[in-house]
Amino acid sequence: MREIRKDAGLSARALAAATGQHFTRVSKIEHGVQVPDEEDIRAWCRACGAGGQVADLMATARAVESAYLEFRRQSRAGMKRVTGAHTASLYERTSLFRIYEHNVVPGLFQTEAYCGAMLSFWVGFLEAPDDLDAAVAARMDRQRVVFDRGKTFRVVLEEQALRTWFGTAEVQAGQLGRLLELMSVPTVSLGIIPLKTERSGVPAAGFWIFDDSAAALEIPTASIEVTRPDEVSLYVRMFGRLETAAVHGAAARRLIVRALRELQLAQQLAT
Repeated sequence: MREIRKDAGLSARALAAATGQHFTRVSKIEHGVQVPDEEDIRAWCRACGAGGQVADLMATARAVESAYLEFRRQSRAGMKRVTGAHTASLYERTSLFRIYEHNVVPGLFQTEAYCGAMLSFWVGFLEAPDDLDAAVAARMDRQRVVFDRGKTFRVVLEEQALRTWFGTAEVQAGQLGRLLELMSVPTVSLGIIPLKTERSGVPAAGFWIFDDSAAALEIPTASIEVTRPDEVSLYVRMFGRLETAAVHGAAARRLIVRALRELQLAQQLAT
């Protein structure tokens, strides 16, 4: 906001006079001592002739406290909180989900066994209260949105996600079978990027985009939520490149079936 003021050629006192604020509040906002509210942002941009930046600044202000959600802190309330029970309302109001995962099947598509095997690791790693059953049940309950005909799920997985095990071979086989079933659901478009394929983009982490309003990604210790329109648009652009690199329909199904057959063959050789 300081750069906006400087670009407008206004001093802090001049901006304060134009917005009806004390000049010390202008200084506190510019130095991050106080977070501006929405009216502050509107008045600031109006005085500086920068109305086009209102949306981005508001999104930034809203994200100051919520953009970086530490898993460790959330886990004190149990794994149900970490796995995003608080996102149920977001899922309900989202019409278009764009999901990219590089080494895991998205939570909305997980079987109960796969979900339990994956979350059991995080219970120990985060030293969280062991509410595993409740966390799994909450995730299974949220999967109802997949069958809501008013929603669309465009999902892109790296082929590696088909071969990353959580739990036993039987658990993984069940999960692959679940993916095959979901490919026939009208709301779902599933693409898979084959191993060793030429592509124009390789993200560092998986991410989810909710309509065009927010993006979220997870790193080992935190969940990061992005709401600035210009940043969300970058995730949308990246997803477009990934979706172009993916195969769909029969070709995607063949990759899943091949992974399933390789898994079954490995099981036979092990017995």
